[in-house]
Amino acid sequence: MSQGDPSWNATNGSTDYLGSDAGSPLTKEIAATSDMKLSDIVQATKRLLPSLQPLPTRFRAYQLKTKGASFSYWDSKEFTLIEARVTEASRLNLVYELECCNKSHIDKLHITSWDEDHCALAELREILSTWKPRTVEYPGYTPSTDNGKECLKEIRAYVTGAKNSAKAVAVTPAYVKSLENAKAYGYKNVIFHPRQLVDKPNDNSTVKLFRTGCFNVLSLGDVESTDIAALIKASTVACREIDVLILPHHGANNGFLTSDLLDEIKPKLAVCGVNFDNQYGHVAAEIRALLSRKNIPLATTTRGDVIVTSDNGTSAVQYVDSMGDTTEVHKGGDFEPKKFDILKHPDAARARLQGAPYRAIKR
Repeated sequence: MSQGDPSWNATNGSTDYLGSDAGSPLTKEIAATSDMKLSDIVQATKRLLPSLQPLPTRFRAYQLKTKGASFSYWDSKEFTLIEARVTEASRLNLVYELECCNKSHIDKLHITSWDEDHCALAELREILSTWKPRTVEYPGYTPSTDNGKECLKEIRAYVTGAKNSAKAVAVTPAYVKSLENAKAYGYKNVIFHPRQLVDKPNDNSTVKLFRTGCFNVLSLGDVESTDIAALIKASTVACREIDVLILPHHGANNGFLTSDLLDEIKPKLAVCGVNFDNQYGHVAAEIRALLSRKNIPLATTTRGDVIVTSDNGTSAVQYVDSMGDTTEVHKGGDFEPKKFDILKHPDAARARLQGAPYRAIKR
């Protein structure tokens, strides 16, 4: 398989891309006259994006009723649990979510940070023993806490003793740099960070765009650095393809999430995993106000789980901010995923496919 094939990358079978943008293929197919029919645009776009397909997709943010966060993303095939957290409050909902996806196990466990609110030892053990993930993606920096060190030992022991050939992936700078550059509107996940390890553990969090389903979710862990924000702003993939934004560091106002960044990435929905009586007052009032000014809806796990679904896997995505253990909804809405914007708006399709080459990010 050649490097020109969109399914190839340097990790031999990984589903990830590096968060640098490859040059966008230009085509004269879209350079037709302004009276080009929508059907022509759709067909030309499909020739450029042959992988475009309907994929029922689900994303869930779980209420833990304690500090920390837990999410899941299902793309019609693979079920990913984001963060090694499961509590009395979230366990039944995780079981239910797996049932909704016709799954009895977790395909991938993705951990963004060694902090206990992202990876708790007892809960990690339960996840590994009960739902037997086939792949564990864990932070590429060395843990400094006892909890983090024991969690790393647990993951290594699990992979060594797994009867189902489970594997572990340390998301180190070397691993990130080994990935092929991302291509536009694809169905492979994109890892933006860590490009290098720094003294501040929060800024060693894994930053990953989940885009194997019909809508895309950006996970940011606990990042705070404005340099990482600049990295994301410089990525055409990030600026064009983020639908759901998981707020970094549980919605803290730490300087990462700015007006400029939101103007570039324009998420359709912001989601935050946060406890009702959390001591830090997350989501910060400044972040709430910023999202409001940008007309970006915010859904949190303060009252219950947040559920984002697309049953038809195309242009219709619904979300609900639920009310705990009831069937009531605090608020909800819908949006059209960015993957399908390009098929629906002819002028936008021409502009995007004829536009200047992607901005490359220096490595």
